[in-house]
Amino acid sequence: MQITEIRIALRSDDKLKAFVSVTFDDAFVVRGMKIIEGKDGHLFVAMPSRKKPDGTYQDVAHPINVDFRQFLEDQIIIEYEKEKMNQPA
Repeated sequence: MQITEIRIALRSDDKLKAFVSVTFDDAFVVRGMKIIEGKDGHLFVAMPSRKKPDGTYQDVAHPINVDFRQFLEDQIIIEYEKEKMNQPA
């Protein structure tokens, strides 16, 4: 499986930095990922989720192993940094 497209929609919020859509093999897209800035300034990718009746959130789609999660997050953050560089000041 290959990532064939990553779309970044930048936001100017304090914590929410961007919405992300990732296409795999030109055949399957996952929308609703978010790039979030944590308390320490570290960026991380939050998977699309839905609110459950008890008020907690459950991921709708997510990697099932650590290696793929890290690969996916790395690729998304790289594209996010490129998109930020292309924005007018």
